[in-house]
Amino acid sequence: MATLELKGVRRNFGGVKAVDGVSLQVRSGTVTGLIGPNGSGKSTVVNLIAGVLKLTSGEISLDGSNISTEPADSVARRGVARTFQNIRLLPEASVLDNVVIGFYRLEKASLMASLLGLPSSRKESRELRERGRALLAQFDMSAYENVAAGGLAYGYQRRVEMMRAVASSPEILLLDEPVAGMNDVEARALGKIFARLAEQGMGVLVIEHNTRFVSELCQEVHVLDGGRLIAHGSAQEVMRDPAVIAAYLGN
Repeated sequence: MATLELKGVRRNFGGVKAVDGVSLQVRSGTVTGLIGPNGSGKSTVVNLIAGVLKLTSGEISLDGSNISTEPADSVARRGVARTFQNIRLLPEASVLDNVVIGFYRLEKASLMASLLGLPSSRKESRELRERGRALLAQFDMSAYENVAAGGLAYGYQRRVEMMRAVASSPEILLLDEPVAGMNDVEARALGKIFARLAEQGMGVLVIEHNTRFVSELCQEVHVLDGGRLIAHGSAQEVMRDPAVIAAYLGN
């Protein structure tokens, strides 16, 4: 069982405290929500976890091992995958090819074997493509296997990016505004997929503006405002919190 833990995490940009003493946990088998108004520090938290930004102070650990100073590629190899607010795909490549890229962490054949097209490399390539097709089926995207990713509607491009992240078999999956721009039907369909990933043992951290989506999906919710955690608990508890209503809902 994997646990991602943040302890007193801070990140300053000059005199601005973008993240100010954030502590939280994401555990295997659960979907955890992180919400807050624009500029509250949510995406900065994701970038700190993923190793894109360095901490000013505090600690981030995975299964008790300090990963606070590790670069992004090392964090990914340890089993932390993420998606981005802005979709990052190879637009001319097929949906399946975009997904198969995500299996890089699982590849065993050497670079030389791949370059020479040796049987071991060809066998591994076939196996990874079959695993990619299984992911397409899980995300209801099998019909788009050979379609250029850049030609898909926005919501489907989002799914491709999520499949690519899941392909690396992460212990912890960070989803940065995964249902932005989607309607409620599309969001609920993705929510069911995220819930299944958690049931399979993955820890999922969802960073979102969509409070209805978070309320229906997440077992635990943390709320950021001005870089600080102002509330955490069940979705029902958090949505009734006066501080959350004032900061997030603007009432």
